[in-house]
Amino acid sequence: MTYMTEADEPLLTLDDYRIGFKTERGLAKAVDGVSLTLKRGQTLGIVGESGSGKTVLNRGVMGLLAARNTIESGSAKFNGQELVGENRQSFWGTKMAMIFQDPMTSLNPVMKVGNQVMEPLRQHQGLSKSEAKQRVAEIFTLVGIPEPTKRLNQYPHELSGGMRQRVMISIALAIEPDLLIADEPTTSLDVTVQKYILDLLTRVQKEQGMSMVLITHDLGVARGRADEILVMYGGHVMEHAPTEELFKNMLHPYTEALFSSIPHLHHKKHTRLNPIPGTPPDIVDPPIGCRFAPRCTYAQEKCLTETPPMTHDGDHRFACYFPTKTPKGQEALEKNQKRGHTATGLQIRKGKVA
Repeated sequence: MTYMTEADEPLLTLDDYRIGFKTERGLAKAVDGVSLTLKRGQTLGIVGESGSGKTVLNRGVMGLLAARNTIESGSAKFNGQELVGENRQSFWGTKMAMIFQDPMTSLNPVMKVGNQVMEPLRQHQGLSKSEAKQRVAEIFTLVGIPEPTKRLNQYPHELSGGMRQRVMISIALAIEPDLLIADEPTTSLDVTVQKYILDLLTRVQKEQGMSMVLITHDLGVARGRADEILVMYGGHVMEHAPTEELFKNMLHPYTEALFSSIPHLHHKKHTRLNPIPGTPPDIVDPPIGCRFAPRCTYAQEKCLTETPPMTHDGDHRFACYFPTKTPKGQEALEKNQKRGHTATGLQIRKGKVA
């Protein structure tokens, strides 16, 4: 008999995890039945358009949503311990950390940045003021903040956007978390700073053996940094696979559409991008059937009445009746191209949306 050690057990497991918000119109289902497993030391990239549920999913896991208007159900286990229905404050500053998307609104504008990094060290790790100050100076050096002793006494408005983001990373890394959630950690930063920050997170992850969830709009960033990629749309998981498997064999039309909508180095100058038509679904009153059907060039009548179940093909899973790169998918696409529109009335012509 083989026994599973702690190192073999997943760090985070979600099973039919759901988050809804009470609104005047009804329940907004922001996260609707997400299941995933994150192994120790692994990086999971979560991609999708704005409003797909990426940030809400991870804020829910962290317990950072207002309890008064939030309904949470299903299961979310961290290190074997159930989180749903439990207070997660004991994990903050000790086991879980999050890098927020906008450092200017996430940092306290009237508190020196050094004190903001020192606070979790003193509160959760019991360091003295002098010990915490020394540790923060070390972390500032690690993340590439010049003159770290001087920066300790500065306020957020005195720092550039890149420096503020590095302070946010310092707060997260100071506690050496088991799980780091990075929500668009390089938004609004120039390319060289983006690469530095992503390289830094990768290096620290390897040194500390932590798991990481990387939320991004950028499929290129996800491909270069994640072990697996989860594609979300309208609160649902559309596709989930090991990174290279996903890029070599995209099976969900939404994943394919996301990839087709971004510029590529091999494109000629002035090449027109191929945007996804339409808008994301209303999460209070979502369409019946597949949520992507109104915008999907493969959509058939079945997609309008039945929600596709999650199909497993080894480590690759997807929720689609007519997956791309399959005979059924190609047949559906050609049928729509021939008649000039999909089952939802979306006008298309060969190779493109009209």
